[in-house]
Amino acid sequence: MGGFGSTRWAGDITKDTVEGSRSLDINRLNREGWLRRDCRGTFDWTRNGEPFGTIRFRAEGDCLILSYRVQKNGGEWWDVEQSTPIGWTQCRFGGRRPYFVCRGVATGVECNRRVTKLYGAGTYFLCRHCYRLAYASQREGPYDRALRRQEKIRMQLGGDPGVRSPFPDRPKGMHRKTYQRLRSKMWNAEMSAKAALGMRFRRALHRDQQLQERRME
Repeated sequence: MGGFGSTRWAGDITKDTVEGSRSLDINRLNREGWLRRDCRGTFDWTRNGEPFGTIRFRAEGDCLILSYRVQKNGGEWWDVEQSTPIGWTQCRFGGRRPYFVCRGVATGVECNRRVTKLYGAGTYFLCRHCYRLAYASQREGPYDRALRRQEKIRMQLGGDPGVRSPFPDRPKGMHRKTYQRLRSKMWNAEMSAKAALGMRFRRALHRDQQLQERRME
């Protein structure tokens, strides 16, 4: 059975990251009962409250049939129907867990990875490996990573994100040592963010100086 190429078309809704692409989660479909034979449904995506895409699907045997439309180069719309195999694995303590079998093809080799999510980052819904999608955190620089760490700790303690927000008080029931450990981690992350921001500023200043020197030559 042939697979699908991972062709990207200009205008696809993707930022080359997992978070920036439409996705289908087989565990969610299974929880909501959509993998039962002959079930049909529609899935809608939204981003910031705005429609982000729609897909129709139906379960036929051991496959999930996906029906949707794609637009090539902002012009003509194309109807796509994709059949994706579904496999099942036995759980250690009983029951079964489903997975998609990715139908992507790269350099003539079928992917066939067992995955829980497929991404609509191109013409077809394939795994993140076929589209070479990274997680947003993998695209972050030192400043962004440090900033995200300290904001995560603030929110974990019930506070607001942002370095200008007051550090939250110790939550009721939290051990003092745990609170102090998180507080120390937050300050370390904040210092790392400031150091990374300073390095970014110095590099930008150095580039500006080099540009000015070239103009004066």
